[in-house]
Amino acid sequence: MLAIDGIPAHSLPALLKAMPKAELHIHIEGSLEPELIFLLARRNGIELPYTSVEALRAAYAFRNLQSFLDVYYAGASVLQHVQDFYDMAWAYLTRAATEHVVHAELFFDPQTHTQRGIETGTVILGLSQACQDARDQLGVDAHLILCFLRHLSEASALETLEQALPYREHFIGVGLDSSELGNPPEKFARVFARCKALGLHRVAHAGEEGPPAYVRKALDRLEVERIDHGVQAIHDPELMQRLVRERIPLTVCPLSNVKLRVFPRLADHNLARMLDMGVCVTLNSDDPAYFGGYINDNFLQTFEALNLTARHAYDLARNSFEASFVSPAQCKGWLNDLGHCFERFIVLDS
Repeated sequence: MLAIDGIPAHSLPALLKAMPKAELHIHIEGSLEPELIFLLARRNGIELPYTSVEALRAAYAFRNLQSFLDVYYAGASVLQHVQDFYDMAWAYLTRAATEHVVHAELFFDPQTHTQRGIETGTVILGLSQACQDARDQLGVDAHLILCFLRHLSEASALETLEQALPYREHFIGVGLDSSELGNPPEKFARVFARCKALGLHRVAHAGEEGPPAYVRKALDRLEVERIDHGVQAIHDPELMQRLVRERIPLTVCPLSNVKLRVFPRLADHNLARMLDMGVCVTLNSDDPAYFGGYINDNFLQTFEALNLTARHAYDLARNSFEASFVSPAQCKGWLNDLGHCFERFIVLDS
């Protein structure tokens, strides 16, 4: 048994940065930094509605999820070719490697691009090659999850799935994202049933701005294996008991929640409460270029705001591996590495 509680508070920031971790809620288009947006715009001859990198960053004063999505889709317009998608994913993955992310499951939104006339294969092949290179060169085990845009129709989602199936070997699962309110999970029951039949992993955004009922419907109607966000579940005691009993993971994104005003302040976030109740909470960055922080920023700022401990750090990192879509053997190896990391900090402070 690790003597985790013996790690002093002053060592916690270094530990958070150094410990191996998995990131399970990262929208790759949301990692597109303004500098790269302008570089790709120049490369592809695209005129942006912003005069400079600074002007684009100034537009990141979001009022809610929809105001963010408006800017998000504008930024994605610069992605035109296989190399563009590769460059975007490679930028995130190289950053993730420096933050000791050893496993990443990247969300991507084909419909954001196919609506602009970009072929599905262009999107998937660029992202997939970056993931392969990350595994070979960076030691980051990276995989793709195809997400359906919930503000569009289920027919569009089904069409998107069919367009992606020739590239089935390049993605491990499907998800559901975009505007939550007014677009309940059951709207996509048929396409998720089709994905289950195909053997794809299934996740869905639920309970970010939407009510706890959306979390329940994502579990029951879509048969998802993880809930993305899920912070509103805390308002339903019976649902919380189910999350604990069935060990259903929540991929929580604290800085995103504050940026989109789900919580007024980071100190008001319910991550610690859910974690202490026994929910399998993981900590992630969501759309780091837009929300002011990659995964280590989320760890550092959340731990400071909520006065979390080394025990919480271990639980969050362990949860991230156990909630990932990897083999038990691979998970066990990372858990061993996590234990060794904590042991080093115990020794250093003894």
